[in-house]
Amino acid sequence: MHELASYQLGIIALGAIAFGVYLLIKGGDWTIDNAVAAAEQSGLSKLFIAATILAFGTSAPELFTSVNANLKGYPGISVGNVIGSNIANVMLVVAVSAIIAPIVVERGAVRVDVCVMLAATAAMIAGILHGILPRWGGLAMVAAIITYIVYQYRASRLDTDEVEGSDAQGWKVWAMLAVGLVTLLVGSEILVQGAVAGGLSLGVPESVIGLTVIAFGTSLPELTACVAAARKAQFDMIVGGILGSNIFNILSVMAISAIVKPLIIAERFASFDMWVLTGVTLLFAALLLFGGKAGVGRGVGIFMLAGYGAFVVSQYLI
Repeated sequence: MHELASYQLGIIALGAIAFGVYLLIKGGDWTIDNAVAAAEQSGLSKLFIAATILAFGTSAPELFTSVNANLKGYPGISVGNVIGSNIANVMLVVAVSAIIAPIVVERGAVRVDVCVMLAATAAMIAGILHGILPRWGGLAMVAAIITYIVYQYRASRLDTDEVEGSDAQGWKVWAMLAVGLVTLLVGSEILVQGAVAGGLSLGVPESVIGLTVIAFGTSLPELTACVAAARKAQFDMIVGGILGSNIFNILSVMAISAIVKPLIIAERFASFDMWVLTGVTLLFAALLLFGGKAGVGRGVGIFMLAGYGAFVVSQYLI
């Protein structure tokens, strides 16, 4: 009976995870599309949209999932989701995009964003080594992300005279944006509960589930958006979106999770995952600032994709 119950629990958990990921993808699409539409009506630049609106939209699944997991008493999923998502953003999303079309980088345009990403990662590492991210630390991170957004807004070029009117009525855009956010909330709840149930039935630690299954699921909006951008050679959308997403994941997702409830960080993150995150972040920064004509070429993309596969496998072997 016990084996049958475990089997049934596993099947139900897989169904919940699949449905949760589906809702996150749909909710992410609706959130991004309507956030971009709302931004375009205001005449905001593409760079601002990519690094802030698009980045926040694609990070919304991580935000809802991590906050929800921490409130439910699963901080390992919350922290693992942020670390895993940042690793997946580079080693999976950027890699697949580069394989489709080598990513050309305008180094001068992303220099500040790269520095902010490195600073945010350093702050996250400090929290991991300390073993806890208190509320005041989360508040400090939120203050930093607000400063970053203000900088991006001021640095963006607004040209409202050339903005064409949208056929969609303004209230419909904002209504669909609200629907997208609610869908993300529901999807995150189902995904967290399904992942925890599946992990318990298989004996997998919650931190591993957060680093792999949930991190992959919540990174799917970034993957979908960047693959579409790669096909259209919109490289600034890819680079700006991933830089912004990695920054938002730390200074917004992890920070808000700590504000609602002090975030306890397991020691296992400091022994292995933190170093992987550090290496991946430094690699991405080096490619953007010092790479060749194509900042991220197909060969590098294949290498990173293989590295991501090895990382996922290592989580279950360790």
